[in-house]
Amino acid sequence: MKVGVLALQGAFIEHIKILQSLGVDAIEVRKPEQLRDLDGLIIPGGESTTIGKLAVEYGLIEPIREMCHAGKPVWGTCAGMIFLAKDVGMRQPLIGVMDVQVRRNAFGRQVDSFEADLDVPTLASVTSNGDPHRPFHAIFIRAPMMESVGKHVEVLAKLDDGTIVAARQGNLLATSFHPELTGDTRFHRYFVERLKPSS
Repeated sequence: MKVGVLALQGAFIEHIKILQSLGVDAIEVRKPEQLRDLDGLIIPGGESTTIGKLAVEYGLIEPIREMCHAGKPVWGTCAGMIFLAKDVGMRQPLIGVMDVQVRRNAFGRQVDSFEADLDVPTLASVTSNGDPHRPFHAIFIRAPMMESVGKHVEVLAKLDDGTIVAARQGNLLATSFHPELTGDTRFHRYFVERLKPSS
């Protein structure tokens, strides 16, 4: 099992370390040819416009889009969620494959960053010890939110006010927050489970 982490800008090292701690072969991806033999891809948080411009420059947009359409698991965190969305309300380079409408910097600037405990029932499937229903402590940094989702999108987590902050559409996973910045590996394990062939 081999997972790539898009390493153009942002928090890719943290994802690599967690994947490796789970026994996954994880590599930094900067070139289209590195996508060919991957089982999955993580698009990390960072600055979505910068990631998009660099992805265009390096010829990564269409190969990542093809990977998504081929059914390989792809997970976008924070800026990565923006990058996967079909609609962000403004023009910028996007993969544009997930049927969600996303608002950038929806909670304010860097100083408005916050943390919240989320109820994420689907993570019970990857909890190996302790309470399977314990909340996931999420870190939001200049975070986007999902303003609406398509009918084939499964909402995985909301804030107390109903704001959607995690969702799945088939092989695509998106989170507004940064699971890689916590000591809780359940979201990464949930993603890795998606890589395994169904029996």
